[in-house]
Amino acid sequence: MRIKGRAWKFGDDVNTDLIIPGKYLELTDPIEMAKHAMEGLSPIFAARVKPGDIVVGGRNFGCGSSREHAPLALKYSGVGAVLAESHARIFYRNAINIGFPALECPGIAKSVEDGDELEVDLKEGIVRILDKDIWLKFIPLPEFMIRILDSGGLTAFLRFNMKEWLEK
Repeated sequence: MRIKGRAWKFGDDVNTDLIIPGKYLELTDPIEMAKHAMEGLSPIFAARVKPGDIVVGGRNFGCGSSREHAPLALKYSGVGAVLAESHARIFYRNAINIGFPALECPGIAKSVEDGDELEVDLKEGIVRILDKDIWLKFIPLPEFMIRILDSGGLTAFLRFNMKEWLEK
């Protein structure tokens, strides 16, 4: 599974209120949430992000509340993945659970500039910064998380596997 897109670079401690401000918590439609993705940091993000683009963060990306709105807003805005030095644990699991790659990649914040073209190989654990021909390794996801992402999220993964497990 490969993801290719333009980098949108943000800093350390990007919290869930910056990803999608709290005033939008009443929204339940992820397409509506996507219209406000990253609004707390970049008012132009939602209008200009393209399918496959990649959000790059520093340390502690997704800190703050446990709201699932944050990764949903990013996923439905078209973002292909979030690469950060580190993620808040609840954001990380919420992202994987909805079928959205959240990857930890040491050195990513120093190596990527806003607008760089990136290619991410989920199976190989490699990020390539195409503009600079730089290759970085990210902490690989365990096989079961890759299967969750391939299924489109935890609910789809469980539906498929529960049916298979019940038939045995």
